[in-house]
Amino acid sequence: MRKVSLLPFLMAACGLLVFSAGAQEVGKTAKAAASTTPSIDQSLEWKNAFNSKISPDGRRVVYEVQKANWEENAFERNLWIVEVASGDSHALTSAKKSSTDAGWSPDGKWIAFLSDRPGQLKDTPEGKKQLYVISADGGEAQQLTKAENDIGAFEWARDSRRIAFAVRDPEPKALKDRKEKYGEYFVVRADYQMAHLWLIDLPNATANAAPEAKRLTEGNSFSVGSFAWSPDGTRIAFSAQKDSDIISAFSNDIYVLKVADKSVKKIVDTPGPDTDPKWSPDGKKIAYQTAAGSKYFYYTNGRIAVVPAEGGNPEVLTAAFDEDPNLLDWGPDGIYFEAAQKTYSHLFRVNPETRAVEKLDAPDHAVAFGFSFTRDFKHAAFRAAGDNEYGEIYDASVAPWQSKKLTAMGDQLKGFTLARREVISWKSADGTTIEGVLYTPPDFSLKKKYPLLVVIHGGPTGVDQPVVYADRYYPVERFVAKGALVLRPNYRGSAGYGEKFRALNVRNLGVGDYADVISGVDALIAKGWVDKDRVGAMGWSQGGYISAFITASSDRFKAVSVGAGISDWMTYYANTDITPFTPQYLHATPWDDPEIYKKTSPISYIAKAKTPTLIQHGENDRRVPIPNAYELRQALEDRGVPVKMVVYNGFGHGITKPKQQRAVMEENEKWFAQYIWGEKPEEPKAPEPKAPEPKAAEPKTEDKK
Repeated sequence: MRKVSLLPFLMAACGLLVFSAGAQEVGKTAKAAASTTPSIDQSLEWKNAFNSKISPDGRRVVYEVQKANWEENAFERNLWIVEVASGDSHALTSAKKSSTDAGWSPDGKWIAFLSDRPGQLKDTPEGKKQLYVISADGGEAQQLTKAENDIGAFEWARDSRRIAFAVRDPEPKALKDRKEKYGEYFVVRADYQMAHLWLIDLPNATANAAPEAKRLTEGNSFSVGSFAWSPDGTRIAFSAQKDSDIISAFSNDIYVLKVADKSVKKIVDTPGPDTDPKWSPDGKKIAYQTAAGSKYFYYTNGRIAVVPAEGGNPEVLTAAFDEDPNLLDWGPDGIYFEAAQKTYSHLFRVNPETRAVEKLDAPDHAVAFGFSFTRDFKHAAFRAAGDNEYGEIYDASVAPWQSKKLTAMGDQLKGFTLARREVISWKSADGTTIEGVLYTPPDFSLKKKYPLLVVIHGGPTGVDQPVVYADRYYPVERFVAKGALVLRPNYRGSAGYGEKFRALNVRNLGVGDYADVISGVDALIAKGWVDKDRVGAMGWSQGGYISAFITASSDRFKAVSVGAGISDWMTYYANTDITPFTPQYLHATPWDDPEIYKKTSPISYIAKAKTPTLIQHGENDRRVPIPNAYELRQALEDRGVPVKMVVYNGFGHGITKPKQQRAVMEENEKWFAQYIWGEKPEEPKAPEPKAPEPKAAEPKTEDKK
C-alpha cells in the first residue's frame, strides 16, 4: 500500500498421445530445461547490490551486497568498496548481521554506517542498529552509539568531525513502572516514543572512551524524520510530524534547528506532508518534497518546493512535471531528483530560477535510481538495469552523460536461460491504454497456445519493469520454463504514468483494476497466444486485493493466489495502521458512504466465487490485517470453493526471511501446478511404522544360577 519492481522450456503435452520415441526426446528436453532453470533456493540466493555512495572526490564507490544466510535464516548485507578507475573491489565489512546505509565523511577519509552486529560497547542492546565509523582504507570499525532503539538515519557535518543522527526515544520511566505493575499492554494512539536528533563527535584517536552523544531536540510535540546539515554546519533542517504513528505522516512540516543554542523554528506549515529538506549550496534556501496542500496526496503528484531558510513563502518548482519526484540533492547547477517514467526511471535536474526540468541519464530504456553525487556534482553513482538485465552499480559523468558498470552481479545468472521480458500495451474496457511486462520463453512460438499466469504488483502505485530480479513470492522463471506466459500488468493507479492515470482507480478500486487485468488477458487470447482454459492470477498486498477481486467476481481463471490481500474495505479500514488509505482513494469513511466500500470489496461478490484460491498472510500484518484473510477463507469455504490458507507466524505485511520466502514460493508453485497443469498434489506422508523393539535375549541356563 502506497506512500508511506529463464529458460528453455518444453510445452506440456496435456491430453495428447505421445509415441515412445517422441516421449524419450521430450524427457531429454525437459531434463535439459530443468538444468538451466533456477531452483527456488537458487533464485533466493542471487546476490544483489544496492545503495551506492560515491566518494566526494569520485575515486571510489561504497555499496551494499545482500545475500541469503540460510543458517541464520536472514538476508544479510555487507559493505563493499570499488575503485572507479580500475574496477577493483573488496569487502569493507564482514561482521555478523548486516552493515548498511554507508555515508562518506566530506573529507573522504571515513565511512559511517549502521549495523545490528554484536556491539563493542558495554550494555549495547542486542540486535539494534548502531552507528559505526571505519576508515575508508579499511581496518576495524568503531562503534559510536549504544541506543536502546535502532538508529534511524544519520548525516555528516561539513567539518567531517560531527555526525547528526535520529533515534526513537527509549521507554520513559512511567511506562516502565506501568509494565512492572500491570504487565504488558498498550494504549492505542497514545503510547508513543518520539524520534529526536542527536549529535556525536568523531572519536579522538588519543581518547580511551567512545564520545558521548548530545541530544539536540526535545519534547513530545513532534517526531523527527528526514534532516540535513547546512553548508556552514551551524544549522540542521529537518521534517517532523506530530507523533511517530504512520497515519500522522500528513502532519510533517519543515523546521530549522540552530545547533549552538538548540533553538527550533518551523519554516513550512502547509496541509499534507512536507519532508526531505536539502540546502542550497549558499545556505540561503531549502528545497523539500511537498504535497503542496493536496488533500488526496496518496495518489496526486508530489512536488519539489523551495523556501527561504529563515522562513517565508514556499515556491513550487515542479508543478509542470507529471510524476512523483524523489528529491536527491541541490548542486551548483540545479536541484536533482529521480522519477519513474512508465516502466523505466531516470535522473532529472530542475533549474530553481526558470523551473525548467531536464532528463540527464541515458539510455531511455533503463531503470536507474539511488543516485549519489561527488562534491562538485560532476559524477554520480547509482543502480541501474536495462531491458532483460540484472541490476548493477554504475558510475557516470553527468555532463555529458557517460556511464561505467562497476559490478558484475549478473555473472551469477550465467548458466541459466531466463524468460524474455517485453513491454506490451492494450486497451482496457473504458479505452484507457494499459501497459504490462510479458514474460515469454526463449523459444516462444506464435503457433502455440500457452497457459497464462498474471502476477499483479502492489501499491497500488507500484510498477513492473522489464528487468531481471529475484522474485521473492512467485517462482516466475519456473512458471515460464514449465510452459507458461507471465503477464505483469501496470493497472490504473500504477506509478510512472502521471497523476491522471494514478487517479483512475479513485472510487473505482478493484472494479477498474480488474478491467485492466482481464482486458490484458483477453488481448493475449485474441492474439492466439493463450489457452483460455488455463489462466491463473496472483499478487501481494494491492496485488492480493485484485486477486481476491478476481476470485470473487470471475469464473475466467482456473486458480488464484491471494497474498496479504484486502477482502473487505470496512474490515481493512477498522484494523489497518494506515487508515487514511481508503478515505484518500474512496473519498469517504465506511460510516459516511457504506455503498462505495461495498462496491469495491471482493467479499461483496463472493456469491459468484468458484475459483480455487490459495491465501497467504503474515500473522502480525498491520498494513493489511489478517482478519481480511480469515474473512475470505471462511466465505469461500462456506460456498464450497477449494481454498487453502497459510499463515506465516511472526511476520507482518512482508515475508522477509529466506526460509519463509521459500515456503511462500513453493506453496504457489504447487498450487498452480495442480490447477493449471493438472498435477496431483502431494499427499501427506504417513509416518513410517516403527520397527518393534528387539526382545531381550533369554538368559542361558547357566546364567540363571
